[in-house]
Amino acid sequence: MSVGSTTTTARQDAKSAEEEEARQLRRTLGRADLKAVPETRRAVRELLRHWGDPGQSEIAELLTSELVTNALVHTDREAEITATVRPDGLRVEVRDYTGRRPEPRARPADDGTHGRGLFLVESLADAWGVSAPGPGDPGKVVWFELTGDAA
Repeated sequence: MSVGSTTTTARQDAKSAEEEEARQLRRTLGRADLKAVPETRRAVRELLRHWGDPGQSEIAELLTSELVTNALVHTDREAEITATVRPDGLRVEVRDYTGRRPEPRARPADDGTHGRGLFLVESLADAWGVSAPGPGDPGKVVWFELTGDAA
């Protein structure tokens, strides 16, 4: 009987691992590929289909598209996105391959569409920041977190 019990536990563990894996989105975005912005937004929407309330999901989509757009517009390389749903919330990371750190501008004027991305991230995210991807790795990771319950 302990063998059957172990098999059931192993299957449950495998299923839990699969479910956890399904709660993460990873994508590489081509250099200057602005078509990747709405595609990534749709993928995040699908990832968050059972997470938080609709308002949180909409904020997550908006902030993700801002970070992805910044990475593709302000660099001359590809970018990578990782979005992870955890029990305590969501973390989205966008990695690019330039060392130039983003600086939020003062509150943008109402007469243009540029310069709002990091202001939105700073205003709407529960936490955000910029970090190095790892020792000796080029570029940076711009990330944000939203707290909430995973469903």
